Amino acid sequence: MNPLDPAALRQGNRLALSRALTAVENGDPAGQDLISALFPHTGDAHLIGVTGAPGTGKSTLVNQLARALRKDAKTGEQLKIAIIAVDPTSPFTGGALLGDRIRMQDLTGDSGIFIRSMASRGALGGLAHSTAAFTTLLDGAGFDLILIETVGAGQAEVDIAQLAHTVIVVEAPGLGDDIQAIKAGILEIADILVVNKSDQPGAENTVRALSAMLSMAQGGGSLPLASKHLRQSQPGHAKSAEPIPGWQTPVQSVIATEGQGIADLVKAIQAHGDYLRQTGLWQVKEAQRLEKDLQSLIQDKVMQDWQKSVDPDRYTKTLEDLIQRKLSPMAALQLLT
Repeated sequence: MNPLDPAALRQGNRLALSRALTAVENGDPAGQDLISALFPHTGDAHLIGVTGAPGTGKSTLVNQLARALRKDAKTGEQLKIAIIAVDPTSPFTGGALLGDRIRMQDLTGDSGIFIRSMASRGALGGLAHSTAAFTTLLDGAGFDLILIETVGAGQAEVDIAQLAHTVIVVEAPGLGDDIQAIKAGILEIADILVVNKSDQPGAENTVRALSAMLSMAQGGGSLPLASKHLRQSQPGHAKSAEPIPGWQTPVQSVIATEGQGIADLVKAIQAHGDYLRQTGLWQVKEAQRLEKDLQSLIQDKVMQDWQKSVDPDRYTKTLEDLIQRKLSPMAALQLLT
Protein backbone atom coordinates (compact mmCIF):
# COMPACT_ATOMS: atom_id res chain seq x y z
CA MET A 1 0.00 0.00 0.00
CA ASN A 2 1.25 3.48 -0.87
CA PRO A 3 2.11 5.13 2.49
CA LEU A 4 0.63 8.41 1.19
CA ASP A 5 -2.54 6.80 -0.13
CA PRO A 6 -5.67 8.62 1.16
CA ALA A 7 -7.34 5.24 1.70
CA ALA A 8 -4.62 4.28 4.17
CA LEU A 9 -5.37 7.36 6.25
CA ARG A 10 -9.11 6.75 6.16
CA GLN A 11 -8.46 3.20 7.37
CA GLY A 12 -6.55 4.47 10.42
CA ASN A 13 -3.01 3.56 9.34
CA ARG A 14 -0.92 5.48 11.91
CA LEU A 15 2.35 5.12 10.01
CA ALA A 16 0.70 6.54 6.89
CA LEU A 17 -0.70 9.41 8.97
CA SER A 18 2.70 10.23 10.46
CA ARG A 19 4.32 10.27 7.03
CA ALA A 20 1.51 12.39 5.62
CA LEU A 21 1.89 14.98 8.39
CA THR A 22 5.64 15.10 7.81
CA ALA A 23 5.06 15.64 4.09
CA VAL A 24 2.68 18.52 4.83
CA GLU A 25 5.03 20.13 7.34
CA ASN A 26 7.94 19.92 4.90
CA GLY A 27 5.93 21.42 2.05
CA ASP A 28 6.01 18.22 -0.02
CA PRO A 29 3.50 18.47 -2.92
CA ALA A 30 2.38 14.92 -2.10
CA GLY A 31 1.12 16.24 1.24
CA GLN A 32 -1.01 18.85 -0.49
CA ASP A 33 -2.36 16.22 -2.86
CA LEU A 34 -3.46 14.20 0.17
CA ILE A 35 -5.24 17.19 1.68
CA SER A 36 -7.07 17.77 -1.60
CA ALA A 37 -8.13 14.12 -1.73
CA LEU A 38 -9.33 14.10 1.88
CA PHE A 39 -10.96 17.54 1.91
CA PRO A 40 -14.45 16.29 0.89
CA HIS A 41 -14.40 14.13 4.06
CA THR A 42 -13.66 17.04 6.40
CA GLY A 43 -15.83 19.40 8.43
CA ASP A 44 -17.02 17.04 11.16
CA ALA A 45 -14.18 17.14 13.71
CA HIS A 46 -14.55 19.38 16.75
CA LEU A 47 -11.42 21.55 16.92
CA ILE A 48 -10.56 22.52 20.49
CA GLY A 49 -7.83 25.09 21.07
CA VAL A 50 -5.97 25.24 24.38
CA THR A 51 -3.97 28.39 24.95
CA GLY A 52 -2.55 30.50 27.76
CA ALA A 53 0.67 31.77 29.25
CA PRO A 54 3.64 29.45 29.88
CA GLY A 55 3.47 27.72 33.25
CA THR A 56 -0.31 27.43 33.43
CA GLY A 57 -0.25 23.66 32.87
CA LYS A 58 -1.67 23.43 29.37
CA SER A 59 0.03 20.15 28.49
CA THR A 60 -1.16 18.42 31.67
CA LEU A 61 -4.67 19.71 31.03
CA VAL A 62 -4.64 18.45 27.43
CA ASN A 63 -3.41 15.08 28.68
CA GLN A 64 -6.38 14.80 31.06
CA LEU A 65 -8.87 16.09 28.50
CA ALA A 66 -7.80 13.51 25.93
CA ARG A 67 -8.51 10.75 28.43
CA ALA A 68 -11.86 12.17 29.48
CA LEU A 69 -13.10 12.95 25.97
CA ARG A 70 -12.43 9.46 24.62
CA LYS A 71 -15.89 8.24 25.59
CA ASP A 72 -18.86 10.07 24.11
CA ALA A 73 -21.16 10.95 27.00
CA LYS A 74 -24.25 10.75 24.77
CA THR A 75 -23.65 7.53 22.84
CA GLY A 76 -21.05 5.76 24.97
CA GLU A 77 -18.92 5.20 21.87
CA GLN A 78 -15.14 5.55 21.91
CA LEU A 79 -14.10 8.69 20.03
CA LYS A 80 -10.87 9.14 18.09
CA ILE A 81 -8.75 11.95 19.54
CA ALA A 82 -5.84 13.76 17.90
CA ILE A 83 -3.51 16.14 19.71
CA ILE A 84 -1.44 18.78 17.92
CA ALA A 85 1.11 20.31 20.29
CA VAL A 86 2.76 23.39 18.81
CA ASP A 87 6.09 23.93 20.53
CA PRO A 88 8.76 26.63 20.25
CA THR A 89 11.42 25.91 17.64
CA SER A 90 14.93 24.82 18.52
CA PRO A 91 17.41 27.35 17.08
CA PHE A 92 19.80 24.46 16.33
CA THR A 93 17.67 21.65 14.87
CA GLY A 94 14.57 23.56 13.78
CA GLY A 95 12.46 20.93 15.53
CA ALA A 96 9.99 21.16 18.41
CA LEU A 97 11.91 22.32 21.46
CA LEU A 98 9.78 20.98 24.29
CA GLY A 99 8.36 17.80 22.76
CA ASP A 100 4.91 17.35 24.28
CA ARG A 101 4.91 13.69 23.27
CA ILE A 102 7.42 13.13 26.08
CA ARG A 103 5.00 14.69 28.58
CA MET A 104 2.09 12.63 27.24
CA GLN A 105 3.74 9.21 27.20
CA ASP A 106 0.92 7.69 29.24
CA LEU A 107 -1.42 8.26 26.28
CA THR A 108 0.73 6.46 23.72
CA GLY A 109 -0.69 3.06 24.61
CA ASP A 110 -4.19 4.12 23.53
CA SER A 111 -4.72 3.32 19.84
CA GLY A 112 -7.56 5.87 19.71
CA ILE A 113 -5.30 8.81 20.58
CA PHE A 114 -2.77 10.24 18.14
CA ILE A 115 -0.21 12.83 19.29
CA ARG A 116 1.91 15.02 17.09
CA SER A 117 4.32 17.76 18.18
CA MET A 118 5.22 20.39 15.64
CA ALA A 119 7.66 23.27 15.73
CA SER A 120 6.34 26.82 15.46
CA ARG A 121 9.31 27.67 13.18
CA GLY A 122 9.08 31.31 14.18
CA ALA A 123 5.41 31.75 13.32
CA LEU A 124 3.57 34.31 15.45
CA GLY A 125 0.10 33.88 16.89
CA GLY A 126 0.90 30.74 18.87
CA LEU A 127 0.53 28.45 15.85
CA ALA A 128 2.76 27.08 13.13
CA HIS A 129 2.09 27.76 9.45
CA SER A 130 1.16 24.10 8.91
CA THR A 131 -1.24 23.80 11.86
CA ALA A 132 -4.36 24.44 9.76
CA ALA A 133 -3.22 21.87 7.20
CA PHE A 134 -2.61 19.37 10.02
CA THR A 135 -6.17 19.81 11.31
CA THR A 136 -7.58 19.27 7.81
CA LEU A 137 -5.55 16.10 7.37
CA LEU A 138 -6.55 14.72 10.79
CA ASP A 139 -10.19 15.66 10.20
CA GLY A 140 -10.14 13.84 6.86
CA ALA A 141 -8.49 10.84 8.51
CA GLY A 142 -11.59 10.42 10.68
CA PHE A 143 -10.67 11.93 14.05
CA ASP A 144 -13.69 13.13 16.03
CA LEU A 145 -11.91 15.64 18.26
CA ILE A 146 -8.68 17.52 17.60
CA LEU A 147 -6.98 19.22 20.56
CA ILE A 148 -4.59 22.02 19.55
CA GLU A 149 -2.17 23.21 22.22
CA THR A 150 -0.53 26.50 21.28
CA VAL A 151 3.00 27.66 22.10
CA GLY A 152 1.86 29.77 25.03
CA ALA A 153 3.48 33.04 24.10
CA GLY A 154 0.91 35.39 25.65
CA GLN A 155 -0.69 38.19 23.67
CA ALA A 156 0.03 36.69 20.21
CA GLU A 157 -2.19 33.68 20.92
CA VAL A 158 -5.30 35.05 19.23
CA ASP A 159 -4.78 33.12 15.97
CA ILE A 160 -6.23 30.04 17.63
CA ALA A 161 -9.64 31.78 17.69
CA GLN A 162 -9.70 31.70 13.88
CA LEU A 163 -8.86 28.00 13.76
CA ALA A 164 -10.64 26.26 16.63
CA HIS A 165 -14.37 25.89 17.20
CA THR A 166 -13.90 26.00 20.98
CA VAL A 167 -11.12 28.02 22.59
CA ILE A 168 -10.00 27.21 26.14
CA VAL A 169 -7.85 29.88 27.79
CA VAL A 170 -5.88 28.51 30.73
CA GLU A 171 -4.95 30.71 33.68
CA ALA A 172 -3.22 29.88 36.95
CA PRO A 173 -2.86 31.75 40.25
CA GLY A 174 0.40 33.28 41.32
CA LEU A 175 1.60 34.46 37.91
CA GLY A 176 1.81 38.11 38.88
CA ASP A 177 -1.69 39.43 38.18
CA ASP A 178 -5.18 38.09 38.79
CA ILE A 179 -6.34 39.52 35.46
CA GLN A 180 -3.26 38.96 33.33
CA ALA A 181 -5.49 37.47 30.61
CA ILE A 182 -6.91 40.92 30.00
CA LYS A 183 -3.44 42.41 29.63
CA ALA A 184 -2.44 39.60 27.31
CA GLY A 185 -5.40 40.36 25.07
CA ILE A 186 -6.72 36.80 25.04
CA LEU A 187 -9.68 36.96 27.42
CA GLU A 188 -11.91 38.03 24.53
CA ILE A 189 -11.25 34.85 22.56
CA ALA A 190 -12.10 32.47 25.40
CA ASP A 191 -15.14 30.26 25.00
CA ILE A 192 -14.17 28.58 28.27
CA LEU A 193 -11.83 29.97 30.92
CA VAL A 194 -9.92 27.50 33.06
CA VAL A 195 -8.14 28.33 36.29
CA ASN A 196 -5.70 25.47 36.66
CA LYS A 197 -3.76 24.67 39.83
CA SER A 198 -6.81 25.80 41.78
CA ASP A 199 -5.42 24.23 44.96
CA GLN A 200 -2.76 26.95 45.12
CA PRO A 201 -3.11 30.18 47.14
CA GLY A 202 -4.86 32.95 45.28
CA ALA A 203 -6.94 30.66 43.06
CA GLU A 204 -10.25 31.96 44.40
CA ASN A 205 -9.17 35.53 43.76
CA THR A 206 -8.26 34.65 40.17
CA VAL A 207 -11.67 33.03 39.61
CA ARG A 208 -13.49 36.04 41.09
CA ALA A 209 -11.50 38.53 39.02
CA LEU A 210 -12.07 36.65 35.76
CA SER A 211 -15.77 36.16 36.52
CA ALA A 212 -16.18 39.87 37.24
CA MET A 213 -14.47 40.84 33.99
CA LEU A 214 -16.61 38.39 32.01
CA SER A 215 -19.74 39.77 33.63
CA MET A 216 -18.84 43.29 32.52
CA ALA A 217 -17.87 42.16 28.99
CA GLN A 218 -21.00 40.11 28.42
CA GLY A 219 -23.50 42.31 30.21
CA GLY A 220 -24.07 44.63 27.26
CA GLY A 221 -25.72 42.29 24.79
CA SER A 222 -27.23 38.93 24.01
CA LEU A 223 -24.10 37.61 22.31
CA PRO A 224 -20.50 37.55 23.59
CA LEU A 225 -18.05 39.71 21.66
CA ALA A 226 -16.53 36.82 19.70
CA SER A 227 -19.90 35.52 18.53
CA LYS A 228 -21.05 39.00 17.50
CA HIS A 229 -17.90 39.44 15.46
CA LEU A 230 -18.35 36.08 13.77
CA ARG A 231 -21.94 36.73 12.79
CA GLN A 232 -21.37 40.26 11.54
CA SER A 233 -18.09 39.66 9.72
CA GLN A 234 -19.16 36.66 7.69
CA PRO A 235 -19.87 37.70 4.06
CA GLY A 236 -23.38 36.80 2.96
CA HIS A 237 -24.46 35.70 6.42
CA ALA A 238 -28.14 36.47 6.88
CA LYS A 239 -28.96 38.37 10.06
CA SER A 240 -31.35 36.56 12.33
CA ALA A 241 -34.71 38.23 12.93
CA GLU A 242 -34.68 37.04 16.54
CA PRO A 243 -31.74 37.58 18.91
CA ILE A 244 -29.88 34.36 19.58
CA PRO A 245 -29.10 33.69 23.23
CA GLY A 246 -25.36 34.16 23.70
CA TRP A 247 -22.83 31.75 25.09
CA GLN A 248 -21.93 32.74 28.62
CA THR A 249 -18.24 31.93 29.03
CA PRO A 250 -17.82 29.75 32.14
CA VAL A 251 -14.86 29.91 34.51
CA GLN A 252 -13.86 26.36 35.45
CA SER A 253 -11.55 25.54 38.37
CA VAL A 254 -9.40 22.45 37.84
CA ILE A 255 -6.41 20.68 39.28
CA ALA A 256 -5.11 18.98 36.15
CA THR A 257 -2.39 17.00 37.90
CA GLU A 258 -5.06 15.23 39.94
CA GLY A 259 -7.86 15.20 37.39
CA GLN A 260 -10.14 17.33 39.55
CA GLY A 261 -12.68 19.43 37.66
CA ILE A 262 -11.98 17.68 34.34
CA ALA A 263 -15.46 16.10 34.14
CA ASP A 264 -17.12 19.52 34.45
CA LEU A 265 -14.75 20.96 31.85
CA VAL A 266 -15.65 18.18 29.42
CA LYS A 267 -19.35 18.99 29.92
CA ALA A 268 -18.63 22.66 29.14
CA ILE A 269 -16.77 21.69 25.94
CA GLN A 270 -19.63 19.48 24.80
CA ALA A 271 -22.16 22.18 25.67
CA HIS A 272 -20.24 24.74 23.61
CA GLY A 273 -20.13 22.38 20.63
CA ASP A 274 -23.90 21.92 20.90
CA TYR A 275 -24.39 25.68 21.16
CA LEU A 276 -22.39 26.29 17.96
CA ARG A 277 -24.39 23.74 16.01
CA GLN A 278 -27.79 24.88 17.30
CA THR A 279 -27.15 28.57 16.54
CA GLY A 280 -25.47 28.06 13.17
CA LEU A 281 -22.19 29.50 14.43
CA TRP A 282 -20.44 26.22 13.63
CA GLN A 283 -20.86 26.89 9.92
CA VAL A 284 -19.89 30.54 10.38
CA LYS A 285 -16.66 29.56 12.13
CA GLU A 286 -15.92 26.97 9.47
CA ALA A 287 -16.36 29.55 6.72
CA GLN A 288 -14.16 32.05 8.54
CA ARG A 289 -11.47 29.41 9.13
CA LEU A 290 -11.42 28.37 5.48
CA GLU A 291 -11.28 32.00 4.33
CA LYS A 292 -8.30 32.65 6.63
CA ASP A 293 -6.59 29.51 5.31
CA LEU A 294 -7.15 30.63 1.71
CA GLN A 295 -5.78 34.09 2.45
CA SER A 296 -2.65 32.60 4.03
CA LEU A 297 -2.07 30.38 1.01
CA ILE A 298 -2.50 33.34 -1.34
CA GLN A 299 0.02 35.37 0.67
CA ASP A 300 2.53 32.50 0.56
CA LYS A 301 2.05 32.06 -3.20
CA VAL A 302 2.43 35.78 -3.91
CA MET A 303 5.61 35.88 -1.83
CA GLN A 304 7.05 32.85 -3.62
CA ASP A 305 6.27 34.33 -7.03
CA TRP A 306 7.83 37.64 -6.06
CA GLN A 307 11.02 35.96 -4.80
CA LYS A 308 11.35 34.14 -8.12
CA SER A 309 10.86 37.30 -10.15
CA VAL A 310 13.05 39.79 -8.29
CA ASP A 311 16.67 40.38 -9.33
CA PRO A 312 18.87 39.40 -6.34
CA ASP A 313 21.37 42.18 -7.05
CA ARG A 314 18.59 44.73 -7.24
CA TYR A 315 17.17 43.49 -3.97
CA THR A 316 20.58 43.67 -2.26
CA LYS A 317 21.21 47.21 -3.51
CA THR A 318 17.74 48.35 -2.43
CA LEU A 319 18.22 46.80 0.99
CA GLU A 320 21.57 48.57 1.40
CA ASP A 321 19.96 51.90 0.50
CA LEU A 322 17.21 51.20 3.01
CA ILE A 323 19.69 50.43 5.79
CA GLN A 324 21.65 53.59 4.98
CA ARG A 325 18.41 55.62 5.15
CA LYS A 326 18.68 56.61 1.49
CA LEU A 327 15.26 55.06 0.90
CA SER A 328 12.19 54.74 3.06
CA PRO A 329 10.60 51.28 3.41
CA MET A 330 7.69 52.36 1.18
CA ALA A 331 10.08 53.71 -1.48
CA ALA A 332 12.02 50.43 -1.37
CA LEU A 333 8.77 48.52 -1.82
CA GLN A 334 7.87 50.57 -4.88
CA LEU A 335 11.27 49.85 -6.44
CA LEU A 336 10.98 46.10 -5.89
CA THR A 337 7.38 45.55 -7.02
